Parts: sequence; structure tokens; C-alpha cells
Amino acid sequence: MAQAKGERRARGALARVLVVDDEADIRELVDLTLSRMGLAADCAGTVAEAREFLARESYQLCLTDMRLPDGEGLELVRLIGEQYSETPVAVITAFGSTENAVAALKAGAFDYLAKPVALDQLRTLIKSAIDLPVASAAEGAPRSEALQLLGDSRAMSTVREIIAKLARSQAPVYISGESGCGKELAARLIHEQSNRSQAPFVPVNCGAIPENLMESEFFGYRKGAFTGAEQDREGFFQAAGGGTLFLDEVADLPLSMQVKLLRAIQEKRVRKVGATVEEAVDVRLICATHQDLKACVEAGTFRQDLYYRLNVIELRMPPLRERAEDIPQLARACLDRLAHQAPALPLTPAAEAALCRYTFPGNVRELENILERATALCSGSEIDEGDLQLSPADDGHPDAGSEGRGGESLDTYLDRLERQAIQEAVVQTQGNRTAAARLLGITFRSLRYRMARLGIE
Repeated sequence: MAQAKGERRARGALARVLVVDDEADIRELVDLTLSRMGLAADCAGTVAEAREFLARESYQLCLTDMRLPDGEGLELVRLIGEQYSETPVAVITAFGSTENAVAALKAGAFDYLAKPVALDQLRTLIKSAIDLPVASAAEGAPRSEALQLLGDSRAMSTVREIIAKLARSQAPVYISGESGCGKELAARLIHEQSNRSQAPFVPVNCGAIPENLMESEFFGYRKGAFTGAEQDREGFFQAAGGGTLFLDEVADLPLSMQVKLLRAIQEKRVRKVGATVEEAVDVRLICATHQDLKACVEAGTFRQDLYYRLNVIELRMPPLRERAEDIPQLARACLDRLAHQAPALPLTPAAEAALCRYTFPGNVRELENILERATALCSGSEIDEGDLQLSPADDGHPDAGSEGRGGESLDTYLDRLERQAIQEAVVQTQGNRTAAARLLGITFRSLRYRMARLGIE
């Protein structure tokens, strides 16, 4: 034993992993797996022993059981987060202990494994952890203009700080916020700043997939599984292998699909349509919706157990009206993009002031649409307030309004306003109905229904 310990100390150049578990066979299994991967391991059977190791050594990963003879694994998760923040920590939970896994992720663990430990999942977790960048590197990494969250407001500074922290974790993230406020951009930044950045980022609009195709789209299918399945096909989970799967408008998933998604998250395995066995998948899940997901749970349209698995960490994206001081900077950046190689058209002081007064119900996406329209219609050398085509009502004047309903019935009046809003959104998004639905703050299915009801082609 002493000789083995001396050899371990001699391998100081190797990445070191701290394994904490009171079951000797688990410690041996993990130690052997690490050794075959060229990594050194120190093994502890109690919280006290783990504390002693942490005080003496520097580790690239800590893997701890949740239940230990002298305490809980959560103690180590919190301790490492407070005193050894450069060390990622993952937990081993008993089979079916969903609550423990979620509690550990919320406490700062970057991932978890369920007993009995599957070697393929163990190796995937280890590779993911050892490659994790330190926080300072994630924060300082240069980003392209297309992948920047612009704005110097306090709200955006906080968002960027949270994104840098989330990039070091493997925990599921729920991004909340109104349509057009940058939820997908935030998800992409989490992916780009993480150790998964070289693997795919797969965005999925859950509201745009027909219900009867959801299972095959998410999990793939085998040749001959159904009529038209002429060859094997990968699903979204397989396409995002090693990377990030972004589920946009996740509240639109039907309950039947929510059950299947919950199992895939819990087991980290999926079964293709027509297959008899499940296959392991390695994806980081990020979801978003403009709806209040908690209200959907209370209304019975979204499963509570799935909500708690997806909403391990919440990132709230502030609407543009809460960071009006960022509007001039966002407008200049947007105009630069629209100008391509030519000099960008500047905004007059009056135009800039009008934008700052506007409440932007469509958030940043609406700002981009307004400026694109103004650039196309502007006949001078700068964009003035009139080129923005903001109505007095848009501009924040309370006494201004629409033409009124005159002699129309309430239903006719509301249908007219709804038709006008939909048509304007479709024009602004150049016929892209999915983008128009987002601009209006409704789902794609809802937009399609409303257009059919109102007779809009």
C-alpha cells in the first residue's frame, strides 16, 4: 500500500481526481477507470478524509457520493464551490434519486451519475470535466460580434457574469424572458464558453414540429420503422452529441412528448423509433420559452417533474425596456451590420431619443426590424425620427391611440386589430412566420390558427 501511494505521488504531472465514496467496489471501479485514462486518483471513504485530501492536493475533478458515513456529499459540493472553485465536482446518486441530483446541481455540481455507474457515462463525464476551462478564460475569451450580448447596463453585466459561471457547469439551464430579448443568443454563448464549444449546438423550435413527428425528430428512427423510413436517421439528441441541445419554446411540447423527454434526461439514453435498445447520449440541455413555465405547470399543461429537471438553474433575460440605456449602443451595432461594407447611416439625436422612449414589446428583434426598415426607406444621409415610423402611441404618449372602433362591434374591432398586428409582423419578418410568431409573443401553432381564422393568406 505504501509503495502504491509513493508511486501515485510520483505522478504529480498527471491530472488528479478525488474520488469520495464509502463503497470500496465503487472506489476501485472509478480508480481503475481513471488509471486506464491516464489520470491519477486519491480515494476517500468519508467527508473528513476528503477534506484532508483537498487541503493537501490540487484536483482537476472531485467525484463524490451523496450519502457518506459522516455527512452528505452536498457538504463537499458547497465546500469546493467556496474554497476550491477551480475544481469541478460531480456527484453519484442512488438510482431514482432525482431530488438529490437536482439539489446537487443547484448547489454547484456540474454533473451527476446514477448508480449503478455505467462506465461509458463515467468516461464521458471525466473527459468533460478535465477539459473544463477556468472561469477567467471563459470570461476573457474573444467573441465575434455576432455572439455578443451588447450593453453596459447593470442588467446585462449581471447576465454576462451568470453566463460565464453557467459555462463551467453541465447542469440544465432554463432561460426565461420575453420574445426577442436574446434567449437563443444567451444559450449559444453558454455553449461557446464551455468545454463543449467544439461540438455541435443544435437549436430546436419545439412549437414548429408536428406532434406526430416529435419522437422521430428528437430521438431518430431505424430503417423500416414506419412508412417512408427508408434509412436510419439520427435525431436531435444524436446530432447534438458531445454538445448542447437548445429547446426553444419548450412549453409547446405536448404532454406525451414531455414524458419521453423526462426519461431521456434522467437516464441519459434514448431509443430510436423502431429500435429495441436504448443508446447513451451526451448532451447539455438548455431550454427557453417566452411563457411563464411555472404558470404552465399550475395550469396542467407542463409536467412538474420535467419542470424541476429543466429548471435547475434559471437565467432571466431582461426585456429591452428595462435597459433603455443600452438602446443607442444596440442601434449603432445593428446599423453597422445593416450597412455591410458601406458607411452606416447615423441616427439623429431626435431619432435616438424616440427609440429610447419606445417600450419595444418585441425587444431587440423589434429594434432590428425598425432599423432595417428605416435604412431601406431613408432618403437622406442620416436616419431621422420620421424614418423610424413610430406612431405616437408607440412613442410613449398616453393621449395618443388608434382610430377607435367607431360603429364596429367589439369582436369586429378586435379582429381588425389582430389582423393588422399579424400582417405587420409578417411584413417585418419578410414572410417568416416562425419569426413573426416570436415577434408577436405567441406560438407558431397559435399564429397558424389565428391566420386561418382571420382568412390571412
